[in-house]
Amino acid sequence: MGTRNLPEESDRPYELGEAASENLSFHPRSVFMTLLLISLVMLFLALSAAFVYNRIQSELPPLQLPLLFLVNTAILLAGSYCLNRAKVMYKTDNTSGYIRMLEYTLALTVLFLVAQILAWYQLFEREIFASSDNSAGYLYVISFLHFLHVIGGIPFLVVFLINARKKMVEPVSVLVYFSDPDKRLDLKLLSMYWHFLDGLWIYLVLFFFAYQVIF
Repeated sequence: MGTRNLPEESDRPYELGEAASENLSFHPRSVFMTLLLISLVMLFLALSAAFVYNRIQSELPPLQLPLLFLVNTAILLAGSYCLNRAKVMYKTDNTSGYIRMLEYTLALTVLFLVAQILAWYQLFEREIFASSDNSAGYLYVISFLHFLHVIGGIPFLVVFLINARKKMVEPVSVLVYFSDPDKRLDLKLLSMYWHFLDGLWIYLVLFFFAYQVIF
């Protein structure tokens, strides 16, 4: 199943004008997602500050993080790239490419989760436990909270993939699927959430490795 020949661009109901895009931006789900992401930023900034405060107060040496944390960053970025490509395929009516990019995103997300478990195992091998000291506990809390939020996004990604496979089987159903404003909004919010998690993880990894160098 490849690219579909659908109506001309001017006749496509799912191609949004500026006014319609603005309406989606102020949709209750968009507002909720924005507030959620702002609250997560504040939470992780507070945890980061608490981590630094505890290590400085206790005069503890920097934690040596496994390089697997950096590998995980590359995995997340690859998943985010695939999801962004899925959005491009969605806009160009490339059904097979859209489904394929969603599959890649899901596979890379699962790979990230597995790799993060291995990264924690490497910390255990270095005898860095959550009970070692307060700041080590913050490291596990921060990384585990991010881990949980990645897991929280997987069901939505799976739903997108299942719906795409079930409903995008013929030109008419493809047109209906791509013209659904709820699908557009949900894909936008899913991408927004995924890119946020990527940016958050990059911040956390840079924060922890920079702390090793500075302190």
